[in-house]
Amino acid sequence: MAEKISILIVDDEESVRDSLFNWFLEDGYLVECAENAKKALSILESKNFDIILADLKMPGMDGLEMQRRIKALNKESIVIIMTAFASVDSAVRALKDGAYDYVTKPFDPDDLSHLIRNATKQIALKAENEALKEKVISLENVEDLVGKSDGMKKVFKEIESVAQSNSSVIIMGESGTGKELVARAIHSNSPRKYFPLVSVHCGALTESLLESELFGHEKGAFTGAMYNRKGRFEMADGGSIFLDEITTISQKMQVELLRVLESKSFMRVGGNKEIASDFRVICATNRDLKKMVDNGTFREDLYYRLNVVNIVIPPLRERIEDIPLLVEYFIKKYCTSMSRDLITIEPAALKRLEEFEFPGNVRELENMIERAIVIGNGKEIRLKDLPLGKDIINSSVESLDDHEKKHILQILIKYNWNISRSAKALKVDRVTLYNKIKKFGLNSADQ
Repeated sequence: MAEKISILIVDDEESVRDSLFNWFLEDGYLVECAENAKKALSILESKNFDIILADLKMPGMDGLEMQRRIKALNKESIVIIMTAFASVDSAVRALKDGAYDYVTKPFDPDDLSHLIRNATKQIALKAENEALKEKVISLENVEDLVGKSDGMKKVFKEIESVAQSNSSVIIMGESGTGKELVARAIHSNSPRKYFPLVSVHCGALTESLLESELFGHEKGAFTGAMYNRKGRFEMADGGSIFLDEITTISQKMQVELLRVLESKSFMRVGGNKEIASDFRVICATNRDLKKMVDNGTFREDLYYRLNVVNIVIPPLRERIEDIPLLVEYFIKKYCTSMSRDLITIEPAALKRLEEFEFPGNVRELENMIERAIVIGNGKEIRLKDLPLGKDIINSSVESLDDHEKKHILQILIKYNWNISRSAKALKVDRVTLYNKIKKFGLNSADQ
């Protein structure tokens, strides 16, 4: 850090300037000198210094007046006052006006070096804090949420509008459109961004497991409950909770969820103590919630409690102009993660992607690009690298379940039926993948 720190020495005694100049130069600092306050202020008009050592008594303007003017130019400058005529009054005035410290002549080189090192640490800490702030700000640009189509511009505008409020949000869209990414964008652009966004995939859990997951449990609440456990609502205190596949929860859980949303309090499973939590709810579904309310499978009061703001993500087939942007983004993403040189995509391959229906939406496109990069050996993705065979191109006659089954089977085969790796590739948890395997009756013999 020393070689990056600049020091300005201001003293009317040449011997003091020379001594300090040589001390700090040997320690690796960038050092300049000025014989009076006027010369120092002239230098500071065109150049900033991290640390300024200023003599208290100088002809013309004294050190305290110079310090006040320095702080007016740059509040972050660290000023250390030096004097051979120490007094309590001058020390108090110097510190009150913002001096970092106050030292008396003659100097002990070791003591002065220690003081400068401490000042350097403070500068480093400020720089680290600024870097952390920049990192937090960068989180506002959520990965993979890419688009320039009118549909996505509308989504971006709605995210910006709703982020600053505490209102509940329902995100609607087909599987693979990026509902969780929108939830993360809402959270990371909100005042709650410094607190956690807690995600729960409701469709992957049974009713009893979901209850324990959301509310937590007390030790001994049920067989296997060996210790107290916080629930997701408790973990989300101050932040947001994202309830994915909200339409899969039972009628009983709908009642429990409504009560928690209204009171912002709950009890752990097996507990008798009410726990309060300040959270914001963001939900997602790929089903028509209003239709479910009309046919009685989803509670109307819960629907209106959740549906304060509704964001609909268009399917990829309705935002074809976004496909080139997404392809470019995923190529950069996977080439970087695989430590490969960036590649391009041939026009014929891109044209075919723009013509494809994409039942799996953006997630399916991402998997196609990742696969093409893995199996391709050239400097561009070619048409033959894409899994767009005749059976897939003409797949509009098949159901969405048929597409999902085929895609899951392809991933399982690719990873030799390794559930953990396959679930990671599909961006779901292991329980969800097991449920899908059971639902579609898949087994290794299907290869």
